[in-house]
Amino acid sequence: MSEAGAATRATRDGVVLAAEEVSKRYGARTALAPTTLRIGPGELVALIGPNGAGKTTLLSILAGATPATGGRVSRPPSEVGWVPQEPSVYRKLTVAENLRLFARLEKVPDPEVVVERMLDQTGLRERADDEVGRLSGGNRQRVNVAVGVLAGPAILLLDEPTASLDPRQRERLWDFLGALVRDGTGILFSTHEVSEAARYASRVLVLADGALLFDGTPEELGRRAGGGDDLEAAFIALLAQEGH
Repeated sequence: MSEAGAATRATRDGVVLAAEEVSKRYGARTALAPTTLRIGPGELVALIGPNGAGKTTLLSILAGATPATGGRVSRPPSEVGWVPQEPSVYRKLTVAENLRLFARLEKVPDPEVVVERMLDQTGLRERADDEVGRLSGGNRQRVNVAVGVLAGPAILLLDEPTASLDPRQRERLWDFLGALVRDGTGILFSTHEVSEAARYASRVLVLADGALLFDGTPEELGRRAGGGDDLEAAFIALLAQEGH
């Protein structure tokens, strides 16, 4: 890894991303109450909550895509990998052309080397010369994630990464994300699929009406809400306990 990549991956006090009392208001409406959280290296954290809970708002603030009303985030946007729900890639360009373009925009050292490695890591080598617009939803999402990790960020944020994927496509994407986690990347992802959080996440954040209600392991959520091993039942019980 280059010196720049090593610097990007460096943790700060064992934390790859920290948010201190970040909040967002739109006039009199609170979209996100003051929220504090920390993500460690190699940690896979799920962000779950009802529709309109503020999940996308929180993620976009952490990514630097939306300005916060208050609080602070420990890393600048240039050090955060961000994969929004709507793909940011260009449909008329090929897979390789998209990766080269974003590698240059990210000022990645040796962009051709990085693009070649990313084609192999994502399993998109055979699709390198295909227009992104002609790819399946699963392959387009893998290109979208590949763009988010081109610069080798220590932290990757994903908003509903598997929302439009079939079960096989989800499995391939999670295989790729799992490899990133094993390499030390911290990942925070939002999902409506509580079963997905139960299967993959080592930690769960529960957000409702812009307020962070819970931060802990799936097992801890089950014990607190009385849902046992059923994370979805525990999630619903917690929302009821907190008046949501």
